Amino acid sequence: MARIDVPDGPGGEAAMIWSLRPQLGGMVERMIKGAYNQSVLPPEERELARMRIAQINDCVACSDFRAPSVREAGIAAELYDHVADYATYPGYSDRQRLAIEYADRFATDHGSLDDGFFATLRSSYTDEEILDLTLCVAVFLGLGRTLAVLGVDQSCAIDL
Repeated sequence: MARIDVPDGPGGEAAMIWSLRPQLGGMVERMIKGAYNQSVLPPEERELARMRIAQINDCVACSDFRAPSVREAGIAAELYDHVADYATYPGYSDRQRLAIEYADRFATDHGSLDDGFFATLRSSYTDEEILDLTLCVAVFLGLGRTLAVLGVDQSCAIDL
């Protein structure tokens, strides 16, 4: 149940919350659509980072959500099965493992993202991709925490 009064309407609280501040709701929609539809990252890498954020935020809705662009990419459900043990799971590529680690550290210990880690990251990702990954992780983390803090985390906020 939401911690603020959200009007009833289509899509439930997670959709209707933006009616309280429609001037900002459009911004949120653009951020999410940008992360899903304009990212230069392979969808698998972006999704693994997103899933790690969903786990950290303890967001069931985010963990279950699959955007149309993700479904269209044909990402196998098994990709998500080992996100929590990414460091030891042999089925992820180096880039996938780095995307998950980056999301994890960004969300839980951003101060540990030092020059050494960025040297490792830059050995696999271009600067454009690092910026893209950073912005996607920031969107996933920020929106997920916003909805969780306000008690509006039972369903996806944006119907992409």
